[in-house]
Amino acid sequence: MKEDRKAIFGWALYDWANSAFATTVMASFFPIFFKGYWTVGSDPVISTARLGMANSAAGILVALMAPVLGAMADRGEAKKGFLLFFAAVGILMTSALYFVPMGHWQAAAACYVLAMVGFAGSIVFYDSLLTTVAAEERRDFVSSLGFSLGYLGGGVLFALNVWMTLSPDAFGLSGSSEGVKLSFLSVGLWWALFSLPLAFLVRERTGGTRKAPAAVIREGLAQLRDTLREIRRLKTIFLFLAAYWLYIDGVDTIIVMALDYGLSIGFKAEDLIVALLITQFIGFPSALAFGRLGERIGARQAILIGIAAYLVITVYGAFIDDKREFFVLACLIGLVQGGVQALSRSLYSRIIPADKSAEFFGFYNMLSRFATVAGPLLVGLTALAARTAGLEGSIASRVGIASVAALFLAGGFVLSLVDEGRGKEEAGRLSGR
Repeated sequence: MKEDRKAIFGWALYDWANSAFATTVMASFFPIFFKGYWTVGSDPVISTARLGMANSAAGILVALMAPVLGAMADRGEAKKGFLLFFAAVGILMTSALYFVPMGHWQAAAACYVLAMVGFAGSIVFYDSLLTTVAAEERRDFVSSLGFSLGYLGGGVLFALNVWMTLSPDAFGLSGSSEGVKLSFLSVGLWWALFSLPLAFLVRERTGGTRKAPAAVIREGLAQLRDTLREIRRLKTIFLFLAAYWLYIDGVDTIIVMALDYGLSIGFKAEDLIVALLITQFIGFPSALAFGRLGERIGARQAILIGIAAYLVITVYGAFIDDKREFFVLACLIGLVQGGVQALSRSLYSRIIPADKSAEFFGFYNMLSRFATVAGPLLVGLTALAARTAGLEGSIASRVGIASVAALFLAGGFVLSLVDEGRGKEEAGRLSGR
């Protein structure tokens, strides 16, 4: 396979484009603004429940759709088309948040759910295009390039959005609320602009005859049914997905619980935002470095190093006392987070059937949607048990976050059993090669 550097650049830049949504909207401004603006005057418990339901609805929708859409895209040779469709949905719905008035939480939640579906749906097809743009021996680096640009792009726009919110006068804005609303619009524009290179530079391989939509749907559903029958024979894929679900649950739990944990042990919100920015900018070069490490020692070994680092991070995090230590923790997370995510994607791409990449990445992303179920529940129940046993609140929170180590231990053990060579043989048999 001849390397097309323009296609690789266009593909990787989509991570730069959509990470603005993950950083500014999902991780930061939407949860805060939902409570303080769109559900102003509501009981905090009720607003939290509404936000939780919105997140759950989006996650379930994507998880259920992903394998089916992936199978349809494989049959219709339409991965890029599906990606751009879902990206357009995400872009429009994110931009629409700018126009939702104060107190209209139903409209805000609806826009957010659809934006989440667009974001996560596009990722299914973005991931599956990795097998199109990169030769097998280059996938560790190319996958890491995407994640590294995602960290940098997401961090750059987030830094600008934070500036707009904290210093609205410098931008001619009436206040912080207008700054946050304008941030949603800026994410939509950023996402749209930097999706254009993928649209024009990435060319999907075709097999000749274009099929009618009804035939694509029918054949896609039949392919999914056949794969569900076959997957029990693909022991390596099954083993990898089990390992991935465990350790990525740990990674995602730290992502979604870090701010709450910091607040629980007494840190200020401003310090936590600085920590998030540190993670973003350190993640840029670190993801690239992990890609090179994966090429040198193998993706599985590099992921295991990252999991070992997460064990250290989890234990260290349970003992931090001041904001400088929290910033050190943010640096450590930035060093390994993108690398573990990127190399997991490239390793998986090598053990799945190439002609069914979108479908199999549908399963992969389905697990990602469900990955933050067990971890936060484990943290919450462990902290609650510690509190019930008589421990002080902040100590109970520390015990809760330390429990995430169990996910990394279990995930690392299962991953150590994965044999990439055997996985390639199994995938080749399923593809008929």
